Amino acid sequence: MPKYVVLYRFTTQGATNITETVKRARQSRMENERRGFKTDALLWTQGPYDLVAIINAPSEDAMMGAMMNIVGAGNVSSTTMRAFDENEMGKVIAGASGGAARAAAAKPAARPKARARKK
Repeated sequence: MPKYVVLYRFTTQGATNITETVKRARQSRMENERRGFKTDALLWTQGPYDLVAIINAPSEDAMMGAMMNIVGAGNVSSTTMRAFDENEMGKVIAGASGGAARAAAAKPAARPKARARKK
């Protein structure tokens, strides 16, 4: 399952209804779990973002749909980042390294430049 880190900021509407934030988060989590999501963490934070979530999504398309629903409710805006764990990043690196090696092997060898003849 693809993992995401989502940074949320309350909108004016969300800040006005701040006392409902825990209730809204619980409802959202239950709805998303029914759709196959798993929430690893949901944290209210101090600083430039108001909440941070770590989410496992059934697919990229499902994550996009879920974010449209959450942001569409009008209480938060979000920044969503695809996240890779240690094993996934190892596979990415291995694939990138193998891809570079294959590309180099596929390139035709450079021809030596012809030397000008002395007369």
